[in-house]
Amino acid sequence: MSDAIVIIPTYNEIENVESIIRAVFSQPKEFHVLIVDDNSPDKTAVTVKRLQQEFKDQLFLLERKEKSGLGSAYIAGFEWALEKSYQYIFEMDADFSHNPDDLSRLYNACVAGADVAVGSRYVKGITVVNWPLSRILLSYGASRYVRLITRMKVKDSTAGFICYKRTVLEAINLKKIEFVGYAFQIEMKFKAHKKGFKIVEIPVIFKDRTKGKSKMSGGIITEAIFGVVSLKLKSLFAK
Repeated sequence: MSDAIVIIPTYNEIENVESIIRAVFSQPKEFHVLIVDDNSPDKTAVTVKRLQQEFKDQLFLLERKEKSGLGSAYIAGFEWALEKSYQYIFEMDADFSHNPDDLSRLYNACVAGADVAVGSRYVKGITVVNWPLSRILLSYGASRYVRLITRMKVKDSTAGFICYKRTVLEAINLKKIEFVGYAFQIEMKFKAHKKGFKIVEIPVIFKDRTKGKSKMSGGIITEAIFGVVSLKLKSLFAK
């Protein structure tokens, strides 16, 4: 039984899902995988079910009725994992923008004392590959904006490659997480920060997907911009 599970949300990731699952299972450290699929029209879940026959008691599938947002997919995955005995719970994308070889580095950071280990694109300069300059500036600018508003020291607040210790997710009221898109990642880190958990950033190289279609949209970015102000104001009134 592994003490760590990697949650991977999917929607139309048929081109990537088998490869990412095999890449996680090829790591020296044993990780389990939970795929949270939002009823992908391309039958991503069918591939996962086939692979479950090969990776029994290691690969799990949580099927949802419709596409309901990245944040709600992770919340569903967190709740599933907390019902089990996993001590380290990961977020990772299906498209190889997050390198599975970095999973052990995040895991080791938490074992060494971090409560949250963030795979960071901005802790050592800007380590992003194959993004257009406009998107790099948007993402980097958003992280600087979040630091200014929230006073968190995290340099990559929108990062989605993360290891949480179980105690962090147990302390955060997951049912009260408000945001489902870009701002979800910010909200989770901010809630952990406000509760005094130790957040450590581990430098990683982020590569843009080569297969499948990006889920980024203008609405997600707008949610992040205005969501940060909302989070900060609510935290002030909560004191």
